[in-house]
Amino acid sequence: MDQDFAPLLTLQPLNTPAEETVAVEVPVALTVNGISQAVMLATPADLEDFALGFGLAEGWVGKRQELLDVEVDLRPEGIELALTVTAACEQRLKVRRRTLAGRTGCGLCGVESLAQLGALQPAAVTVPTLAPGALDHALAALRDAQVLNAHCGGLHAAAWCRPSGEVVLVREDVGRHNALDKLVGALARRDADRHDGFVLMSSRASFELVHKTAMAGAGLLACMSAPSSLAIATARGLGLQLWAFVRPGRATRYA
Repeated sequence: MDQDFAPLLTLQPLNTPAEETVAVEVPVALTVNGISQAVMLATPADLEDFALGFGLAEGWVGKRQELLDVEVDLRPEGIELALTVTAACEQRLKVRRRTLAGRTGCGLCGVESLAQLGALQPAAVTVPTLAPGALDHALAALRDAQVLNAHCGGLHAAAWCRPSGEVVLVREDVGRHNALDKLVGALARRDADRHDGFVLMSSRASFELVHKTAMAGAGLLACMSAPSSLAIATARGLGLQLWAFVRPGRATRYA
């Protein structure tokens, strides 16, 4: 059962009597069959989606059915997500064991070597055919779909959109990669067809977002801000369509 904690906090700034709402950021530790695997800084909402999406992106699990259970435990120092996976998954983790301390910024999620990074290759992706104006439609709908961000202005969003531009699912987090993990987990838990749509992010286009999108089986990533060189090169190498600088009436395709 989903169990979330307060994702927003109301406090009073030091130089004004008016109260403000800010995004909550807490350490979230992920364990797999009792073994510590990662500590991320995240917004405490949609935690089971986060556990599954992160597990899929990291190769801990290959499909939703391999994640048997997620227990959410609130502790004084943060939150623990205790994942129970199949024996086959546990064996894969023993072969590729590492410890991760994750920030809300950039990173390769604690991969220990370039060889290990190369081994985490996504499967082939299917690029959807966008309807005319699909990116504009999705962009216009995203603002209203960012329910938490409307209160604090400090959260990224990852949206799953139909090829028509209809926004069907949104997840939010202080970290853009966390938001995407939550979205991927939510799609997997719903057994959604990830070949029939695209991902829209409120952030810049980084390598990690391209890689996570491809690992999820989606073939198109659109971002509101700029791309990095590695994001472009990775998208081209994977056959993933990458759009950036998605703004009203314009967008630039890089791959």
